[in-house]
Amino acid sequence: MSLETTVNEQIKAAMLARDEAGLRALRAIKAAILLAKTSEGGSGGMSPEEEMRLLQRLVKQRRDSLEIFEKQGREDLAVKEREEISVIERFLPKSLSEEELYAELRAVIAETGASSPADMGRVMGVATKRLAGRADGQAISKAVKSLLANPGT
Repeated sequence: MSLETTVNEQIKAAMLARDEAGLRALRAIKAAILLAKTSEGGSGGMSPEEEMRLLQRLVKQRRDSLEIFEKQGREDLAVKEREEISVIERFLPKSLSEEELYAELRAVIAETGASSPADMGRVMGVATKRLAGRADGQAISKAVKSLLANPGT
């Protein structure tokens, strides 16, 4: 079942349940899907990988907004962002724990033969493809820097 179909069904359920936060997030997902499908160069359909990237982008946007709202002391808006993040994340695969992330990255480093921070680009290229949807790009980058700077960890 496509993401669009799933979202449409959940919108109906959220309306019946009068779930305002869920409805707000689901409508945002639906709008992003429609925008992606009708954008210039869009094929009219979306692959599962494109759907994952779309959802990840929506979560990242909300996390960035959340950070800004928290810095400005706008807890009312921060709460809305947290609610939307939790709804959108239901559609994403389970994120890796920090230990799992480090284990995966150690394997990638061993495969690529990386030994110094100069090899970060090579490791990041493989790691971001392999961990797509399961780990945030910033978390991957931070962990790779740490592992390459301290090879014993």
